[in-house]
Amino acid sequence: MSQTAEIARDLDFVEADLSYVVDDGQPSIRYIDWPEEEHKAHLPAYETHRMRIRNGRMAGERFTLPTHGFRLVTHETAVKDFYDEGEVLRVYYPEVEALIKAESGARRVVVFDHTIRTPDGGRHAERWIRQTVKSVHNDYTERSAPKRVRDILPDEANQLLKRRYGIIQVWRSIAPRVDSEPLAMCDGRSIPEVGFIRNERRYRDRTAETYHIAYNPSHRWFYFPYMTRNEALVFKVFDSDASAGVRFTAHTSFDDPTTAPDAKIRESIEMRAFAFY
Repeated sequence: MSQTAEIARDLDFVEADLSYVVDDGQPSIRYIDWPEEEHKAHLPAYETHRMRIRNGRMAGERFTLPTHGFRLVTHETAVKDFYDEGEVLRVYYPEVEALIKAESGARRVVVFDHTIRTPDGGRHAERWIRQTVKSVHNDYTERSAPKRVRDILPDEANQLLKRRYGIIQVWRSIAPRVDSEPLAMCDGRSIPEVGFIRNERRYRDRTAETYHIAYNPSHRWFYFPYMTRNEALVFKVFDSDASAGVRFTAHTSFDDPTTAPDAKIRESIEMRAFAFY
């Protein structure tokens, strides 16, 4: 590990600008493949706020899914090439299902989607490889979570939605280490029940919806510097049971001010899964 990395791992916190949506009282709406409706769009505005992002490795807190909404785990993988979609489906999906089942206590876990993120534009031709996201957000809403269950498991959805269910994500580096653009996690307990702004992406045949999060000074942010390929962040993005602790988290990548000038680009994979209890 470089001297810069050694120093950064030992810092209690860094301060960085995070991008928050501006709450103007309306949901943001984009039309993706529907040009005749684009005049109805309501594009969001964003503002940056300098936030303290605590080093989760040094925080002395026991992170869990119910108390914080996220947890860093040691998790080795047998995947050789994460850019081989067939190998990801064959090897990594079962690995992640077993991991989420162990961490959440769910009786059944179904991984239904994955995305690789990298700033390397040469790889973005594949539908499942995208840019990193630098805005504070949560991937599912009260409306889009049950809809996703109905979309993926239509024959079982009516019965599954009668019991507690959630959507849990797993994020990891697919390079040996995260040297730049790490992921910041917001302690779910510090997010008030306000500031969740619906972000709609309207297609001709469907509407996708996430929450973008408005700024609040109570937010408590954490990151885990220089995550390795054999570590994973497990975090909630939806839980149907309000009594089960944290229901949502917020997350974003950010520009770490301690990043070395010659740092390697970030390459990561995120997995999305249903957890049925």
